[in-house]
Amino acid sequence: MSDRLKEVIKNKYGEITRQSDSCCSSGGCGCEPMVSRENYTTQPGYVKDADFGLGCGIPTRFVNIQKGDTVIDLGSGAGNDLFIARRYTGEEGYCIGIDMTEEMLKKAEENKDKLGYENVEFRLGDIENIPVDENTADIILSNCVINLVPDKRKAFQEIYRILMPGCKFCISDIVIEGEMPDEIRNSVEMYVGCVAGAIRKNEYLDIIKTAGFSDVEVVELKNLDIKIPETENLELSEDENFGVFSATILGTK
Repeated sequence: MSDRLKEVIKNKYGEITRQSDSCCSSGGCGCEPMVSRENYTTQPGYVKDADFGLGCGIPTRFVNIQKGDTVIDLGSGAGNDLFIARRYTGEEGYCIGIDMTEEMLKKAEENKDKLGYENVEFRLGDIENIPVDENTADIILSNCVINLVPDKRKAFQEIYRILMPGCKFCISDIVIEGEMPDEIRNSVEMYVGCVAGAIRKNEYLDIIKTAGFSDVEVVELKNLDIKIPETENLELSEDENFGVFSATILGTK
């Protein structure tokens, strides 16, 4: 099922790049943007053409990116979070975006060319097998992407491998509390919609710690139920407790 899921995800996110509007018109990660546009547009380096409304947090707000840092964004899409990071690294740093959708990479390259950034690079790649040498990054970012990865343990092992000792990741992602209803868990389309691939918050944190990270901390947690179309019409019994959240998580290698 892993290969099938990846193909569905690539097709869906390729479709998003061909839409003139955000994911609200393309059936992506929730019909209502999960991050306040006002909060995002005030970030240094924000690029409107690179923002498809697919994020569930603003990870650059919670990690101290310095001039000269090497920053890697996993699932970089059209480049928005990486361009924000570039404003902090300056010309002295280096920024690498990894994405498995060729259409997204093409859009990201177009945006980079408009900005004239020479120290930003985009690579085609899979988060379960990141095309980056070990001990490369000062900072690793990711925004609403690892929930789409079938093997999350392998993803965090790869994040650990490419991060330099003593350095940090900051990831915003979808997590759940309670038991996920079968109608969501068994739907590939809902997997692409960000929910079916999500796991419990505590399980997510355990995977990160098992990969070797320390000082793992949830720095922001927001309930997203009203923003996720897959959960709007769920009929839960009184003893069922199911919630969908955006979690922004920090960790250190």
